[in-house]
Formats: sequence, structure tokens, C-alpha cells
Amino acid sequence: MPLDIRIPIGLMFVLMGGLLAGYGLLGSHDVYVRSLGINVNLIWGTVLLLCGGFFIVLGSRPGRA
Repeated sequence: MPLDIRIPIGLMFVLMGGLLAGYGLLGSHDVYVRSLGINVNLIWGTVLLLCGGFFIVLGSRPGRA
């Protein structure tokens, strides 16, 4: 069985992205005054969730080398 590291990395990205996006949604919005009102945590949490999902999909496809 070949070592496929995409699934554990994808799970790590999904976990960290979920935590970051959750903090962006549920946390205090006073923090974003320094970033011109842009919810950076929500944006990058979503990016991490998408990347993690992409890794998981690629790692779970049949016929991988």
C-alpha cells in the first residue's frame, strides 16, 4: 500500500480552516478594525476549507498511483 499523504493533510486543512472560519463568524468583530473591516479569518478559513476538501477528494479517488 503506497503512502498517500493527501488525506491527512486535507483533514488538517479542513480542521484548521473550520476553526479559523468559525472564529471569523462567531468571534468579536471589533478585531477587524485594524484590517479595514475585512474579516480576514473568515476569508482564509474558507480558503483552507476549500483546499482541504480538494486534497481529500484527490486522495480518495480510485486508481491513484
